Amino acid sequence: MDLFDKFSPIIDAHANLPADAEDPFNVSMDKILSPTEAIIKGRHTILAGTNNYLGLTFDERPLKAAHAALDAGGTGTTGSRVLNGTYAGHKALEQDLADFYGQQHAIVFSTGYQANLGVISTLAGPKNFILIDSDCHASIYDGCRLGGATIIRFRHNDAADLDKRLRRLGEQGSNILIVVEGIYSMLGDIAPLREIAAVKRKYGAYLMVDEAHSLGVMGKTGRGVAQEQGVEADVDFIVGTFSKSVGTIGGFCVSSHPKFEVLRLVMRPYMFTASLPPSVVASARASLAIITASNLREKLWANARALHQGMERLGFSLGASCSPVVAIKIAAIDDAVRFWSELLRAGVYVNLAVPPATPGRDSLLRCSLCAAHSPEQIEKILGVFQSVGRRLDLISETPRDDADAKTAVSRSTPDAAAATG
Repeated sequence: MDLFDKFSPIIDAHANLPADAEDPFNVSMDKILSPTEAIIKGRHTILAGTNNYLGLTFDERPLKAAHAALDAGGTGTTGSRVLNGTYAGHKALEQDLADFYGQQHAIVFSTGYQANLGVISTLAGPKNFILIDSDCHASIYDGCRLGGATIIRFRHNDAADLDKRLRRLGEQGSNILIVVEGIYSMLGDIAPLREIAAVKRKYGAYLMVDEAHSLGVMGKTGRGVAQEQGVEADVDFIVGTFSKSVGTIGGFCVSSHPKFEVLRLVMRPYMFTASLPPSVVASARASLAIITASNLREKLWANARALHQGMERLGFSLGASCSPVVAIKIAAIDDAVRFWSELLRAGVYVNLAVPPATPGRDSLLRCSLCAAHSPEQIEKILGVFQSVGRRLDLISETPRDDADAKTAVSRSTPDAAAATG
């Protein structure tokens, strides 16, 4: 038996993609023009699937900081954080994060994936229980597996189901870690952290929230859903990434637990990988300062509302209430692949996600909005979706009434304070 034989079903499925479609798993950006535009296969394309929520990848302030750090510190550290890989910039970035979140401690990782992998696998071992939302990211699942804790899944965004499963543990449940996300990446739905925090308090568990998609997006100062819902005091560990709103790469965990710093000595994903290059660290620090002081969240939420309302009006089935992730559900995989392909050929790039990577049985055309998108770009995206949807006979020729769509959106959109941060 060949080592690759177990992948035969995946190879066959990939080979049987519609012959008239582009390959959604081998997209190459020929040239990036801006946070919202690129050249793909020679075509000028609007980018609506990058997670670049605040559009900071081309902001002159992070770019200037990165250039200066590149000249001063070189292209990389060539070492891990516990050897020669901790520079003054790494410590300064950790202090910036601690100050930003109002926490006592912060640890920076080379990726957001490693942050989840390191923290979860180290905190919870074979004698512990981890209760995770069923829709959690793969990095959370992998962190659970690596640590060897007993994993119990509860129904997505269902605090009552979490309560029931904790109650069933009874006296055997000690040092329990609950792990949820702020905004879930596939459908864009928001965790009910107030209810989850109440359950956490009831059972004396620890609570970890992955704010990867909500950092810079929600909360009065952009700290995420925990800040937005007023439960930061109930969250023991906040994990996040720099690869979304911060516009670069890297991950972190912040906490005020008095023993938190010992994790540096025992987390294998932290100890045995090279640290972030100085240029990345400098750009992350500059972007964090922008998140604190800017009104970019207001622009982001205006774009999110416009796209969500437009998709509702066109009659698409959406994955969740309004957020910067707008996921369009398509039942058949072949239809989703053709739809995605036609969008790309028409100059609009979004993410395609298919089962089993998606919640439920639907495929998703996943849009992630950016504060830098112009109203004209939003209209172009909607126009292309409408044209392709009608051509593939996936939406009707008659859009929903504007008033109905606006009412639906107003009921599902965060209030003005949430939208503007």
